[in-house]
Amino acid sequence: MNNKFRRSALGRVLHFLLDVVELYLPMAAFVMLFLLFVLNVFFRYVLNAPLTWPYELITLSFVWTAIFAATYVRRLGAHVEFTLVYDSLSPKRQRFSRIFANAAVLITFVIAIPASLSWVLFMNFKATANLKIPFSIGYFPVVPFLILVAGHSLYDLIIDIRGFLRGDDTTNAENDDQLDEKDIIV
Repeated sequence: MNNKFRRSALGRVLHFLLDVVELYLPMAAFVMLFLLFVLNVFFRYVLNAPLTWPYELITLSFVWTAIFAATYVRRLGAHVEFTLVYDSLSPKRQRFSRIFANAAVLITFVIAIPASLSWVLFMNFKATANLKIPFSIGYFPVVPFLILVAGHSLYDLIIDIRGFLRGDDTTNAENDDQLDEKDIIV
């Protein structure tokens, strides 16, 4: 998001909410994962009294950390990319490939949202062995992941389409003009 939008009250609130979901929640899950891992190692190897319940929370924390952190990486555009072909394209063709890729991700993820939500709700009948945590809680991050990645793809898609319509030949969506507050539909 551009700086003008971030300075507005709505922009600050939306940016903070995105940070909570994409940055602070995975951080908290990772801290929990790490502390439980240390606790589990301590009980197993120092006290020779292994615990079974931390493993369940470690696994769920890992799922939450990985999925929610992936949305943050997508927002930054810092995910791993294989750009051998992309880098050899002209700026105009790079823009078209970004438009195609973002549109494909957006369409695929929007189509996947209802089925994923249904699956997560269906998994409520199963629970972990020791703590009886419903699997729907463990798999819950899949739905916000789909929504957030689709949203980030839509945002990048709009930027690239606007750049194309202006005739701008920048090669990177982040170097292009960002959306203003009036462009965001709430």
